[in-house]
Amino acid sequence: MKIGAVFPQTEIKSDPAIIKDFAQSVEDLGFNHLIAYDHIVGKNTANIPDWNMPYNHETSFQEPLMLYSYLAGVTSHLSFVTGVIILPQRQTTLFAKQAANLDIYCGGRLRLGIGLGWNKVEYDALNEEFGNRARRMEEQIEFLRQCWTEPTFKYKKDFHHMDDGGILPLPIQRPIPLWVGGNSEPAMKRAARVGDGWMPYGISGTEAEPTMQSFHAQVEASGRDPSKVPVEIILFMGTALGDPIRSLDEMIELGHQWRSAGASYLSFDTMSSNFRGIDEHIAAMAQFRKGMEE
Repeated sequence: MKIGAVFPQTEIKSDPAIIKDFAQSVEDLGFNHLIAYDHIVGKNTANIPDWNMPYNHETSFQEPLMLYSYLAGVTSHLSFVTGVIILPQRQTTLFAKQAANLDIYCGGRLRLGIGLGWNKVEYDALNEEFGNRARRMEEQIEFLRQCWTEPTFKYKKDFHHMDDGGILPLPIQRPIPLWVGGNSEPAMKRAARVGDGWMPYGISGTEAEPTMQSFHAQVEASGRDPSKVPVEIILFMGTALGDPIRSLDEMIELGHQWRSAGASYLSFDTMSSNFRGIDEHIAAMAQFRKGMEE
């Protein structure tokens, strides 16, 4: 199993030196990859008393591709993962170009988790349709893979059009891996059918084995080999999903349960755990990494 760390978006200061030090510390600790979440716009919830989502307009988020373009130059082997890019709220061809450039800058260390998102205010602000996002993402996956593998191509479907054009330079990875994120049944089925992997999050250890079995059955039903469609589970130590803060021992046990169930990748999220500074996040990550080696 490859172990990753989640970039503490909401708690790390927007100081390039601190961000660099954090990424280099994660790399030095032996983590395989870094995951960054994606939110472009936060909703002002001052007049929404029943708001129950984890982020709002006061929550700070670095844009993942820009973040990783910076970190590509100050790390050597740490892989960069989006967990997840809200793909349908972005212009697909522009995103293809940006991701291809980033893959070159980081030497092929990029993996793109993609998802539909839940925050309609982001779609409105980016002038993209919220209601058809699932259908558009299906097309985006196909279109992006052509952008990343063919110097020029023709494409015309419901949402995308390329008239014998291309986005040179092509990325190092052709194509860049696209992992589908989300816990819903449609997300699982989409990952099984067209994803290079699946990225669920926050599922309990007791559900690890049945979740993996269900996903592998979906992969087989799609005519694919489950061994070639890996799974990465994101584990939350803190209260972001409404659960109480877990101890490090609980997190390590949860990680081992997912390893036993057959997950290929695992990432550790330390946000909302009442840590007083970034050093405490790094210390918890170090203990978790050591515990997963035992």
